[in-house]
Amino acid sequence: MDLLKGVEHTLASQVQCTGIGLHTGRPVKLVLRPAAAGTGVLFVRTDTAAQTRFPARDEWVVDTTLATTLGRGDARLSTIEHLLAALAGLGVDNCTVEVDGPELPIMDGSAAPFVYLIELAGLRPQRRMRRRLVIRKPIEVRDGQRFVRAIPSRDFKVSVAIDYPHVSIGRQELRDLKVGPGRFTREIAPARTFGFLRDVQNLQANGLALGGSLANAIVLDDESVLNREGLRFRDEFVRHKALDLIGDLALLGLPLQGHVKAVCSGHGLHRALVAEIRANPSCWTLEGPGEWSDSAPASAPVPVRARTADAPS
Repeated sequence: MDLLKGVEHTLASQVQCTGIGLHTGRPVKLVLRPAAAGTGVLFVRTDTAAQTRFPARDEWVVDTTLATTLGRGDARLSTIEHLLAALAGLGVDNCTVEVDGPELPIMDGSAAPFVYLIELAGLRPQRRMRRRLVIRKPIEVRDGQRFVRAIPSRDFKVSVAIDYPHVSIGRQELRDLKVGPGRFTREIAPARTFGFLRDVQNLQANGLALGGSLANAIVLDDESVLNREGLRFRDEFVRHKALDLIGDLALLGLPLQGHVKAVCSGHGLHRALVAEIRANPSCWTLEGPGEWSDSAPASAPVPVRARTADAPS
């Protein structure tokens, strides 16, 4: 299925699961429901008196420290990026996500369990043509040597590079990955989040990451990976960064057609790029099926817009 063409899709049926919240360490019930065409992804906290609703859009993001967090009033909902990546990667346009706590379940630290749930529910086409945001001019956000850039492309592609001073990571690069259901499911979704033992211990000492364990993250000490089963991919670390990028880009609220290149980025820079794209409509067009034209100004050389990221990653 080409994610950039055709009609919108929602789930064919309701599906649910229960998992542990990464930071609270408490059980979280997650329910995915079909939604009407044009809804987008809508999160609902069912444990609040008013059942607080959070549209999966950039303007509702209130924090990007450790994870992407939505906020409305005093209510918060964090760690949304892995599920958003799964929905985007499999071509789900409209979905209501019910959660009975302040964060989504971490599952195994990857998007694979969410892919399983979506495949279990199935997809249903809807009577509304899918619109997409087509990048026409390069646009970039930068923080020193770290940056995220979107350039014109016929497809939605990502290229990601990371560089950690650790023998098990080092410099890893993923180039020109065309994002579609098959490749996302096989090559990106299983990649787990990762962290360093010393950081996890510090977080837990401060009441965070209470649900973190070797069952839901790759954990490294100063010399090696501590998980007995090892890595799922030789370059699992950069693949998970690509997963986070895809999930955060979903906060645009509709499919993106463009090639996004990220170097040593994180949630803060991803969010900054989404905000910069939305603030500069001269750099993109909204289009439906069959509206791409090679005569569009995408091929003309244009200056890159840039600003410094205003949130940590």
